[in-house]
Amino acid sequence: MTTCDECGEMNPADIHTCTPRVRSTIDMAREAGFTDGELAFMGDNFRRFEALVRADERNRTWTQEHWTDYERSIAAVEREACAKDFEAEADTWTAWPQAGAAKRKGAAAIRARGQA
Repeated sequence: MTTCDECGEMNPADIHTCTPRVRSTIDMAREAGFTDGELAFMGDNFRRFEALVRADERNRTWTQEHWTDYERSIAAVEREACAKDFEAEADTWTAWPQAGAAKRKGAAAIRARGQA
């Protein structure tokens, strides 16, 4: 049984079923440095702006270019993790230095794939 980070609900199936909380735009404006006086002065204009931002986020679509960039970034992280595993393993082959050298060469080859 786990607890949802968003709502604190206990869920035996480990499935996130709640609706994530949305941060208040007012709170975000305060974090950005707006004073309560400035927010009060903006009044309804700020609320209309908040509605436009939220609608834009809901309607945002990802193009193939967005997905391709996202996939490339994931692949780069995976390549680096694999290369680090090879290097860590290379240090354990003290009795057979050729195997350690091969592991280091493998790590370099994995990183080189990201340069291609």
